[in-house]
Amino acid sequence: MAAPTDPLTGDALLEAVNDAMIALHERYYHRAPISARTQLLDDEILACVMGGVYTDVEKTMIELERHTLVKETRSAFQHAMQDRLIGEVQRLSGRRVNTFVSDSHVGPDLEIELFFLDPAD
Repeated sequence: MAAPTDPLTGDALLEAVNDAMIALHERYYHRAPISARTQLLDDEILACVMGGVYTDVEKTMIELERHTLVKETRSAFQHAMQDRLIGEVQRLSGRRVNTFVSDSHVGPDLEIELFFLDPAD
């Protein structure tokens, strides 16, 4: 993930953040999500929604009705990874992330990453 020379905006930012979230997911879960979409809401909330995120092990645990354990493990990992996720968004956007929220959902299989950005200069 090479550093851009200038902060990105518009569609270039959305595409770069989307690609970065997919790359990080693939690196640490050893599989890319089936779908991913990133949008900027009111120029301050960057939202990345990924679908089809669960590994085969997680899917098996969910089938065995252990979805709470899967969600807890995902949540703990996302909390541990937040500095890397935030760092990518700040590097790409040139803006400070003041709040980060991450959550996953079972049925449908979704994960959402929300980055609340400081106002643009």
